[in-house]
Amino acid sequence: MSDNLMRVQPIRNGTVIDHIKAGRGRKVLDALELIDKGTTITLLMHVPSKKNSSKDVIKIEDRELSESESQKLALLSPGAQVNIIRNFVVAEKNVASLPSSISEMALCSNVNCITNNERGAITNFNIINNESLSIQCVYCGRKITEDNIEFI
Repeated sequence: MSDNLMRVQPIRNGTVIDHIKAGRGRKVLDALELIDKGTTITLLMHVPSKKNSSKDVIKIEDRELSESESQKLALLSPGAQVNIIRNFVVAEKNVASLPSSISEMALCSNVNCITNNERGAITNFNIINNESLSIQCVYCGRKITEDNIEFI
């Protein structure tokens, strides 16, 4: 059985995002726009986990997440662990916690919303469901489910 295990190399510097909800790793990569940025990325999907039955893990070499990227991660997978690696050692550990509201991270799907029609208008949403992520526009009241969130 041990012959079938795939070994993943540790990274010298970068970010390891652990405990992503199973199956959401690809969505996290898309939302963070990490693909085609010239950095090495490892995506592990449906890895066995003691906490949950399975999880996804993303390893990003030579790059640390920005504050806005960490907030997007918190939206897609609250409770995910962000580990900053420096010289093969975990230098920082953070847990992605879901805020009660978000600004300038997503677009409102209502074409008539003020945020889509007024120059300089800033999007603002309240989180209305933590389990199956749903957000609601503060201006027009449009509710948007996780699958329909379009990140800026």
